[in-house]
Amino acid sequence: MKNIKIIEVPSEIGAGTRGASLGIEAIKIAALDFMSNFFIHFPCEKIPVENKLLYEPIESPYAKRIKGIVSMYEKVSKAVYDTIKSGFFPVVLSGDHSISGATIAGLKMAKPKSKLGVIWIDAHADLHTPYTTPSGNLHGMPLAISLNEDNEEYAVHELDEETKKHWNYLKNIGKIAPKVLPEDVVYISLRDYEKEEKGLIDKYGMKVISTKEFRTKGAENIVRSLTRYFSDCTDIYVSFDVDSLDSSLTKGTGTPVSNGLREREAEDLISKLMQNRKVCCFEITEVNPTLDKENLMAEIAFNILQRSVNVLMMS
Repeated sequence: MKNIKIIEVPSEIGAGTRGASLGIEAIKIAALDFMSNFFIHFPCEKIPVENKLLYEPIESPYAKRIKGIVSMYEKVSKAVYDTIKSGFFPVVLSGDHSISGATIAGLKMAKPKSKLGVIWIDAHADLHTPYTTPSGNLHGMPLAISLNEDNEEYAVHELDEETKKHWNYLKNIGKIAPKVLPEDVVYISLRDYEKEEKGLIDKYGMKVISTKEFRTKGAENIVRSLTRYFSDCTDIYVSFDVDSLDSSLTKGTGTPVSNGLREREAEDLISKLMQNRKVCCFEITEVNPTLDKENLMAEIAFNILQRSVNVLMMS
């Protein structure tokens, strides 16, 4: 039986489209609409955010609002660290996906000896760096941060000293770098990425499970093969970006992509993953209700959250 603690991080300074900071409240509203008292059951910590930066001019075009991201990484990694140290299982609800790098940092700071496996359920690779980014948005960079990767082979930008300093700080936060090895990352439903990111995936032979492969083999078989794949990892972190779902379902996220998972597939996948005792943290991110009509995205996210936590509490 795991003791769950919810960490809410309504930060959206890493995203390109506004509105993801409202995602957590939208998930809570979905819970109310479903007559669920889910959010009353668990202790919850809300992390103060830096969203005021959205109204200020951008200083670093290749790493937008990175100063604010540094502040978020300090706060979130500490919250995750404290949660693990006090014997709780962190369930992180975040606005944009840049926060995942902070979650991973907190996990490694709490368990510096652990070999951490990462299951990244996402349409995107999130392997850009300030040297390669087409957008400058940090939600495209959390895995590069965790892998301590600059990807200089594909560099297209020169960085100013200030940006470089903050970027290096993010990669080394907690005095551990890299936090994760490329062979310990598995992508599920990845289908939208740039050549710079593909360069890294190919260079390291990173494992990618396409939507088609997932559908052909089924959740049960995929999870069984992942258990084998991560056999030498001591801990596993599961990051679920709602844009891994098919774009027919994901109006309510900033970057919808077709040919994704169906709602039931994602639910089955994540609830089966949660049965693995090595899973030490689960994160849901990128719900943006301002792009949604019926709060559908948040409702789907809540269903997945509730089912996953139910499994965690039984295991």
